[in-house]
Amino acid sequence: MLSRVRFLVATLWAGSLWTVGFVVAPTLFATLSDRMLAGAIAGSLFRVEAWLSIACALILLALLQWGAGALEPKRRRLLGALVLAMLVCTLVSYFGITPLMAELRAQAPSGVMDDAMRSRFGMLHGVSTLIFAVQSLLAGVLIWKQQ
Repeated sequence: MLSRVRFLVATLWAGSLWTVGFVVAPTLFATLSDRMLAGAIAGSLFRVEAWLSIACALILLALLQWGAGALEPKRRRLLGALVLAMLVCTLVSYFGITPLMAELRAQAPSGVMDDAMRSRFGMLHGVSTLIFAVQSLLAGVLIWKQQ
């Protein structure tokens, strides 16, 4: 029973990551002519995604502890490491990079950034995107290794 719940939580987490990051956010930017509005909506979605990720990680770590007897130790360590790596991706991105990006946006309330700010914002966004891509790949591995 715990393995099914664990699989369900991992699938929810991976599916939410993939849906928000690779379907919804790009669709917002492709559909809305106002990039600031698209960015604000995407930011709200990624905030919800970050908290969902934290919740899923904590639930999965608890399930790995409670169902430890049902898993061989090597597999339990691998799943735990994947969950922790994904959690670190969320924490670094949401609590480390996102506030820096928000600070840059706040310094340009009209949405117009000078070249240095735009360059820094682009770099931070690129790092955030890379972290999200790594987390998304780890999510695939997590789902694959559940079976």
